[in-house]
Amino acid sequence: MTRDRFTGSLSVFAIGFVLLMMPAKVLGHCDGMDGPVVKAAQRALAKGDVNLVLIWVQANDEAEIRKVFAKTLAVRKLNAEARELADLYFFETLVRIHRAGEGAPYTGLKPAGRDLGPAIPAADKAIETGSVEPLVKLITSESANGIRERFQKVTAAKKFNAEDVSAGRGYVKAYFEFMHYVEGLHESVQGSGDEHSESAGKHPER
Repeated sequence: MTRDRFTGSLSVFAIGFVLLMMPAKVLGHCDGMDGPVVKAAQRALAKGDVNLVLIWVQANDEAEIRKVFAKTLAVRKLNAEARELADLYFFETLVRIHRAGEGAPYTGLKPAGRDLGPAIPAADKAIETGSVEPLVKLITSESANGIRERFQKVTAAKKFNAEDVSAGRGYVKAYFEFMHYVEGLHESVQGSGDEHSESAGKHPER
């Protein structure tokens, strides 16, 4: 395999792996005051257009969101304090229902400016700018480094003395960490996380 083909394949594996691992973090991203759900709510209230938030909830929750949205528009006309409280109530309701639809618990709105790591902001920026290459470069580089680090660890541990059982166990631990990491990269582009979970029982050596 040529270097270019290897790099391209690694890019696909890396992006797939991130997509597989991302759901929990993305759900966490969506409960922030600077997350996409609250931003959509702010735009909806500013324009008086509930459709801007309905895309973030399941169809069977649409009626409740419409009802809360209408009440929020009415209350926020009273005064500045009422507007602030009504907006916050709408944000909380929308995020709670959104997360319930995704099968995630609601633990309250999180403050803006949280450290979400590099991947989520880079993914958001890719969508915003229409350019995915910086994201591909970031994820490919981090995944390649992850492979190299685990490979170096397992190859170093492989040189253990046969009389040293503890060192041998260290090798086995490093071996499986390397294998699981590579398998995660590969299987993320072969199927969904559910398929990966179902296949886990097919490896008795683990």
